[in-house]
Amino acid sequence: MTRWHAPERTAAAQQIYRSAEEDRAVRPEKYRLGVDAVDTVIDRASRGRGDAMFGEVADWKPGLEHYLGSAAEDGRLNALGAKNAHSTAVGRLRARAAIDTYLREHPDLEQRPLTAPIIITGGWRTGTTFLFRLLGRDSRLRVPLPAELGAPWLLAGDLKPQQRAERLAAAASGHQMLHILNPTMAAVHDSGPDLAEECVLAMGTTLRNWGFTATTRLDGYARWLAGESFAAEYFQHRRILQILDADDGRRWVLKAPAHTAELGHLIATYPGACVIWLHRDIVETVVSGASLFATYRSTYSDHVEGHDVGRFQTEQTELWLRRAVTARKSSAAQTIKWLDIHYPDLVSDPDATLRRIYAAADLDAGDSTAMIAEHHSAQPRHGKGQHRYVATDFGIDPQALRERMRFYTDAVSLAAG
Repeated sequence: MTRWHAPERTAAAQQIYRSAEEDRAVRPEKYRLGVDAVDTVIDRASRGRGDAMFGEVADWKPGLEHYLGSAAEDGRLNALGAKNAHSTAVGRLRARAAIDTYLREHPDLEQRPLTAPIIITGGWRTGTTFLFRLLGRDSRLRVPLPAELGAPWLLAGDLKPQQRAERLAAAASGHQMLHILNPTMAAVHDSGPDLAEECVLAMGTTLRNWGFTATTRLDGYARWLAGESFAAEYFQHRRILQILDADDGRRWVLKAPAHTAELGHLIATYPGACVIWLHRDIVETVVSGASLFATYRSTYSDHVEGHDVGRFQTEQTELWLRRAVTARKSSAAQTIKWLDIHYPDLVSDPDATLRRIYAAADLDAGDSTAMIAEHHSAQPRHGKGQHRYVATDFGIDPQALRERMRFYTDAVSLAAG
C-alpha cells in the first residue's frame, strides 16, 4: 500500500524553518499554544488593554480555548506552525475589535442593502475555484481579494484608489512567503494577493471557522465546531461585505466549500441568493481534498501522515454533506435559487455552464466566450504543474467510500432529475 509523502523542502525554506526554531527559543510567547496560552493571546491581541475590547467573552472565548487547545494537542506543529496558529488567534481577535470599531464610526453601513450574492459551494476540489475566478472576470460582478477578507476595515468601499493600491501591495508578502515555504501549493491550489479567494478567510472572529482545519490538524476543534452555531459568524460575514461594498452596483460572488457545512446559516443570512452547488465524483472529491489538506498541513507540521488526513477528510466530507443535504430540504431553502453543476460539464463546456449560471442569477450572459478565453490565457490549467494523487496514499477504499457517501450521490441524482 502506498503512502503520501510531504513535498521536499527547498534550501531557502529549510533556513526559514531553522530560524523559526531559533526564534522560538528566544521568544516563546509568540509560539505558545494550549488553553494555558489563552491569556497570552488575549494580552497580545489587545496590546495589554484586556479582553473588554472584544465584546462579550461568551461569544469568542470558548472558540479561542478550543482552537488553542486542539492546536497544542492535535496539531503536531513545527515552530512555524505554532507561530501561525498563535498569530491566527491574535489576528482574528484584533479583526473582531477593528470591525466593531469601524462600524461604530460608520453606523450607516450596517443598514447598507446588498444585492443577493451569487455563492459557490460544494465539496473540496469540485471546480469551485475555477468557476469563482472565472466569474470574477465579469465587470458586473465582484469577488473578494485575500487582503480585503483579512482586514476589511483597511480596504473599505469608500477608500480612495491610491490608498487601496498601496494597502493591497503592503499585504502581498504573506503569499510570497507561503510559496517559498511550500512551492507545491501553486499546483495544488494557486493563491496570491491578486487572486480572488474564498470567504472563509474573513471568518473566525468568534474563533469558529471550518477553514482553520484546512491548514492544521485540529481534530478536537473540529469535533467541537460540529456542535456549534455559526449564526454570529454569518452575521459578521454580512457586515464585512457591507464594509467592503463600493455601492457601485456590482454583485458579490462568494465561494467556499465550507459553506456546505453551514447552509442553514447561509440561507438565513442571504435570502434570495443564487447558490451554485458543484458536484464531482465522490472519490475524486475526497482523495483530491485529502491531498490538498496534506500539502497545506505539511507547511506547518513535520509529521503529516496521509492515512490520518484521509480519515479526517472522509469524516469531514460526510458530516458536511449530510448537513447540506438536510438543509437543502428545509422550508427556508425555498428562498434560495439553487443550481447544481457537475464538474465534467463545467470542464468540458464552461460556456454552456456560464449561461446556465447567468440565467439562474437573472443576468444577461454577455460575452462569456471572451471571458473564458481571457481566463485560460491568464491562468492556464496545470500552468504551474499538475496535481497528482492516489486513493491508497490516504488509506481510502474507493468502493467503501462510494457506499458511505451514497446518501449524497443519491440526493444529487434526484436534484439533477
